[in-house]
Amino acid sequence: MDWLIFAALAVALIALAAVAQRKGWIDLSDKNKSSGGGASPMVIGDEVFNPSRYEAAIELDRQTVLPAPAPVPGDGDKGVYQGNVRIELPRDS
Repeated sequence: MDWLIFAALAVALIALAAVAQRKGWIDLSDKNKSSGGGASPMVIGDEVFNPSRYEAAIELDRQTVLPAPAPVPGDGDKGVYQGNVRIELPRDS
């Protein structure tokens, strides 16, 4: 009967993790999609034994995603400060 308690506890933890993932409290998605399956033990090793390299790799990934380009001088405000925002999409010919 003791194993039933442990099984129920395991099911409850898995359900809690699923709810936390869906709500956005935790992130269990694979951030290392570019590497093959054999590289994941190396990433774990870097995270544990060389955390500065692991954090540098995360920061490099963060910096490769670029935000929208900043406005350049001479563009003007284009009516944004009056509440007018116009998004122009390229037309299909």
